[in-house]
Amino acid sequence: MHVGFAWLGAAVLLAAGEAAGGELFMLMLAGGALGGSAAAFLGAPVWGQALAFALVSLILVVGVRPLVRRRLLNALPEHDTNTAALTGRGGTVVEAIGPSGGLVEIAGDTWTARPLIEGETFEAGDKVLVHQIEGATAIVVRGL
Repeated sequence: MHVGFAWLGAAVLLAAGEAAGGELFMLMLAGGALGGSAAAFLGAPVWGQALAFALVSLILVVGVRPLVRRRLLNALPEHDTNTAALTGRGGTVVEAIGPSGGLVEIAGDTWTARPLIEGETFEAGDKVLVHQIEGATAIVVRGL
């Protein structure tokens, strides 16, 4: 068996191992193993194959991996978290809301609330929408 096939086998195993990690590191090493395989098929001695593996791996890890990771991470959709995730959600008034405030239940939690429009009031049981969160107070508008 030609040693180039051993390098190909290593490349396949490294690429398969990437599926477990997802950090693109093992995939870059798989590319290095392909470089070692190419060197073997071109007739390079073992030290030349190892050098090809090391150089290709180094170039991929240092040069290509950061670019690919940045591009992949930028392609992910952003998800609002914490209070930003509550904006636009519906709620139910628990305690009447007026100029001095009140209470509203949003996503199973009770929040202090005040109306967005000055002078507007909401009775217990009314449906509201969260316009924004200011500190620990939900600013609400009339919902559906």
